[in-house]
Amino acid sequence: MRQVLLFLVCIAIPLSAQEVLRGEVKIELEQIRGFLVEETRALSPAEARMAALEEAARYFGAMIYGWSFYYEVGERARNIEEKLELVPLGTISTNDPRLETTDVQFNGPILYLWADYRPETTQYHRMAKWKAGSVRTAQGYGLSSLENKYAALEDAARAAIRAILQGSERNRPKEVSGYISLAAFPQYRLDRGQWAASGRFRVEIIEIQPFATY
Repeated sequence: MRQVLLFLVCIAIPLSAQEVLRGEVKIELEQIRGFLVEETRALSPAEARMAALEEAARYFGAMIYGWSFYYEVGERARNIEEKLELVPLGTISTNDPRLETTDVQFNGPILYLWADYRPETTQYHRMAKWKAGSVRTAQGYGLSSLENKYAALEDAARAAIRAILQGSERNRPKEVSGYISLAAFPQYRLDRGQWAASGRFRVEIIEIQPFATY
């Protein structure tokens, strides 16, 4: 039975009030618009800075709140397609006063933006949940088309969940649900005409449905 989990239970573990989340975002001013590298549109410095700030806010949100996930592991022999659904558990706005740009540099056609985020008390408690109990960490590497850079991060999340299952489950399950968050900002690069994302994730598996139940 398909389930998508829509909430995350927080636990009150005290964290340092001085703890600050920090990350760097890289934006290429020559934005790729199509499958061909030649199809580009140059961003203005202001557009690039806003795009970088939006990415930073998205990643801070993914580090603090994360997503609930439903994952169909898939199996070619049974003609079952692999599929991952992610539901954000919270977001951070670019107007959030706790979000701060600390450094912006242009190096040729690339903008580098460093940003800080100072979580409030309830957000600290959510972060504590990601570091306790049955939460495990895994690296993931994902790919996507040039039209959707963020899809590469979602594919990396799928790879991280799959890596954890391969390390803990003797038999391949049919469906898995739980929670996943970013442990740090992801890294992107171009790989043979695709976006490639590498990220470290924290994963908590809540329910596993084996093939034997069907």
